[in-house]
Amino acid sequence: MSTAVELQELLADGDEINIVCHDNPDPDCLASALALGRIAADAGIDERHILYSGTITHQQNRAFVNLLDIDIQSFDPAAVEERPPNSLLAFVDHSIPGENNQVSPDTPVDIVIDHHPAEEVEARFVDRREELGAAATILTEYVRTLDIEMDSTLATALMIAIRSDTLDFLRGATQAEYGAAGFLDEHVDDEMVRQISSPSVSGATLDAISTAIDNRMTQGAILISHVGRTSERDSLPQAVDYLARLEGVQTAIVFGIVEDTIHVSARSPDPRVHVGNLLRDAFEDVGSGGGHHDVAGGQIPLGIFADYTSDDEQLLDIVERVITDRLSVELNISEDEEA
Repeated sequence: MSTAVELQELLADGDEINIVCHDNPDPDCLASALALGRIAADAGIDERHILYSGTITHQQNRAFVNLLDIDIQSFDPAAVEERPPNSLLAFVDHSIPGENNQVSPDTPVDIVIDHHPAEEVEARFVDRREELGAAATILTEYVRTLDIEMDSTLATALMIAIRSDTLDFLRGATQAEYGAAGFLDEHVDDEMVRQISSPSVSGATLDAISTAIDNRMTQGAILISHVGRTSERDSLPQAVDYLARLEGVQTAIVFGIVEDTIHVSARSPDPRVHVGNLLRDAFEDVGSGGGHHDVAGGQIPLGIFADYTSDDEQLLDIVERVITDRLSVELNISEDEEA
């Protein structure tokens, strides 16, 4: 039995499905949720919900949801924690309750489809392929295998997801991504791809990137910087993507404060540095971190700096020193070497 057919048989036993995206979902997560919803509909499930917590602030992500008219709803814990037996819970582009989502850690999960590294993933159906560049590649395979009707909205969403997560096939793309793109190409709305791929940039995002440029610290091929406090969470991955292009830089890490949380974003094509493991080791005792060897993120609640939250300038100074020190230890950078 193929993996796609196994999923289809599980879905056939359900009356409802709640597809939970990770916090602040990106195109890969959103497109995967959309595709899983289509597969669930084909299996006879009429009640389908795509849920998310956090915010959608990245310009491309907002354009993705609005232009493709994706029906996405705010996450309500009761919807998944007190669900009846025939109500299914699915995770796409993430794996574990309570990690990068607001689902209670002890909540049973029915379906997990992901491409990120994770440990102790438990669900009735698990398809996790770390070697792939996007979760949307897996969902494209399912759609193709199960002969799900393909329209321009679904094809465009999946194509943008694959392109986005692989930086237009320059990062982590495998033969599977190229094959999926070839299958989707004839159904894609090229004008929609253009509009979503080239959204306008907010002033707050531009300010955050500018701050990260000014605050950068480099040592050899390593760059660490911060954006201070920002209202745009998704400005961090945009800033780190920009700084990772600096000549001579192989590993770039940018952090910043968004509301009551410190967010960290990292990039590294350097095979000697696994930024997913680096962020996990640096922050697992105070928050969370992880990801691939070349792309990773982390979150640390500001509660650990409670003594300084009444003075924002002092808070920023303390956060900068603590986060930079932890990263420097993991990267084996001494104070004398920092420039």
